[in-house]
Amino acid sequence: MVVIRPLENGDRDFWYSLDRHLPEWEFDNKVRTKRGYVLLDDDVPVGILRYNLFWDQIPFCTLIFIKQDQQGKGYGKRLMDYWERAMEAQGFGMLLTSTQSDEQAQHFYRKLGYKDCGGLVMDIPGYAQPMEIFLYKAIDPKQDDRV
Repeated sequence: MVVIRPLENGDRDFWYSLDRHLPEWEFDNKVRTKRGYVLLDDDVPVGILRYNLFWDQIPFCTLIFIKQDQQGKGYGKRLMDYWERAMEAQGFGMLLTSTQSDEQAQHFYRKLGYKDCGGLVMDIPGYAQPMEIFLYKAIDPKQDDRV
């Protein structure tokens, strides 16, 4: 049985097996603010999702990761669906996410209905990376152009 729940302190080792970019103090913040989720299948952790608030008002998925040997089974879609419903239930009308232009995640997000809305190029030594593509999705039917 698949269960998605907020991140807990006991998830620390699993979390860091997938996410090596999150500082320790921010892990504690994610636990406290419930801005991280763990997906479990038969009580075995399989994937994670974390988010922040862009401009302090727009939910921004900063990372979704499924264990390599569990990818392609629909867990990523389930995590995103869960997060989208949770954000809509909290009254948010749109979501943001991003991915590097050389990553396959952009295709995953587009299949889920996200649309490109810009990019960011960083070429400062020590911070340089391929262009970051930003994507958005309306979750409030009044703002959704599919209606």
